[in-house]
Amino acid sequence: MRSYNPDLTPPWKKSAPVPEVPAEADLVVEEVGTGFCGAVIRCEKTAEGPTVTLEDRFGKHRVFPMAPRGFLLEGRVVTLVRPTAAAAPRTPARTASGSLAVPGARARVARAGRIYVEGRHDAELVEKVWGDDLRIEGVVVEYLEGIDDLPAIVDEFAPGPDARLGVLVDHLVPGTKESRIAAAVSSDHALVVGHPYIDIWEAVKPSSLGITAWPRIPHGQDWKTGICRSLGWPPNTGAAWQHILGSVRSYKDLEPALLGRVEELIDFVTAP
Repeated sequence: MRSYNPDLTPPWKKSAPVPEVPAEADLVVEEVGTGFCGAVIRCEKTAEGPTVTLEDRFGKHRVFPMAPRGFLLEGRVVTLVRPTAAAAPRTPARTASGSLAVPGARARVARAGRIYVEGRHDAELVEKVWGDDLRIEGVVVEYLEGIDDLPAIVDEFAPGPDARLGVLVDHLVPGTKESRIAAAVSSDHALVVGHPYIDIWEAVKPSSLGITAWPRIPHGQDWKTGICRSLGWPPNTGAAWQHILGSVRSYKDLEPALLGRVEELIDFVTAP
């Protein structure tokens, strides 16, 4: 005869069942032990058990075991469980610059501040990689067609605390005309930065174009024409640029020397 062991625990002493919640993408939870709060971006199966990766509002990632009663959801304790295959977490969408995308975000009214770049190709490349970020921040990018007239342009713009000016210059290396002009117009409210490349074309990684390196063009020759000739491209610099621009899909296709300078300008122009 089987023995019967009734549960004699009074009802008011019994713990309420903890709900199990699928760790679906973008679900925001707080880890009980550390207080780390973030959105679910990934679940993984490890030898020690399932884990969940959270991303906080600063973009920091932390990995936690999916332990029972391990998380708070809207203030209540829950147990995260792996979602079904149909609802498995996905990597959050990102812009071409690598920033987290903001679905449905509307463009901000344009700031008084501006970013100037040397030419149309520069402007098109900046727009392709940073365009989404710039619209959210309300930053307009304009091109100058060279920087010989930059001192007069800066004087007319009259940068100030509420209207900062950032300028991106090609081939900004010590001892050049570009470096002298940059020094003459820089101020607390006008920042001039540059990359070391002769032209913005070179800021695209050769590997993204399927070449081993950018050719070296002898001094005195038209650089873009020489590039087309050396690479066996048709002698049409406009078509060559469209081919180069079409090879750029994200910040990963650009050299760090350009990435850092553009990010620096955006931060400068949008600083409070």
